[in-house]
Parts: sequence; structure tokens; C-alpha cells
Amino acid sequence: MRVFLLLFLLFPILELAVLIKVGGAIGVLPTLLLVIATAILGSVLLRVAGVATAWRAREKLARGELPEQEMLEGLLIAVGGGLLLLPGFISDIFGLFCLIPFTRRLLVAKLRQRAAEQAMRQRAFADDLAARSGPARPGAKQSNAARPNVLEGEYERRD
Repeated sequence: MRVFLLLFLLFPILELAVLIKVGGAIGVLPTLLLVIATAILGSVLLRVAGVATAWRAREKLARGELPEQEMLEGLLIAVGGGLLLLPGFISDIFGLFCLIPFTRRLLVAKLRQRAAEQAMRQRAFADDLAARSGPARPGAKQSNAARPNVLEGEYERRD
């Protein structure tokens, strides 16, 4: 959580420093026009890529398939469009990485890989806990913390 706080505080300072450097190199008016142009480009790319991804997801749903690839791509498109709408050149670079199809697919593959690794870690941890709290040796008494919460009872259905 500290890393996100640091990035949250550091990112605007870096963006401002880059804007000042670019403004000093090419001038204030061209820098402002460039920031406005990237915001317009971001909104157009967001609309075009978002619609294309939505159509692909709709086609997969019509075939009875789950559109997980399209959902992740749609998420990255939304993030990329939002980053392009923000003023600054660093956010524009990351936004373009999210909107260009080749890099977006690479990012989706990396996200899927990380999610699979996380699921394997959680599964291994859950299996380890289940093995620890499983049935003890025959004749050994389990503590209350190790026993599962089971309510035994009987019921009768009456119409």
C-alpha cells in the first residue's frame, strides 16, 4: 500500500517536471496543443477500440463462449483512454501501451499469467491449511479450533 501512496504522490511531480522540460524545449503553446491533441486522440481511440472490443465480446456471447479476453482488453482500453485524457506525457505513453492492440494483448497475457500464479498460490495455501486442520491421528483429540463448525440435526418435511 505504501508503494501506491508513493506513486500517487510522485506521479504528478514527474508529470509536471516532464511538462516543464517539454515546454522549455518546444514552447508553451505547442506543449499545450500537444496535451490537448493527446486528450482528443485518447477519446477517439477509446471510442473506436471500445466499440470493436464490445462487438467481439457480443459475438463470443452469441456463440455461447465466455469473453474473458475481451473483458480484460476492455478494462485496459478504459484505463488507456483515461490515461490519455489526463494531461501529461508519461500518462500518455502508458495510455498508448494500453490502446495499441499488440501491446494490449501482451499486457492481457501478462495479467492472465499473474492471475493464474496468484490462484495457484491461494490454492496451495488453502490445501496446506486443509492438511493442517484435517483429521488427526486415530484416537487423538482435536481442539475446538481445528474442528469444523458442523451442526447435526434432523428434519421432517410437512406438506
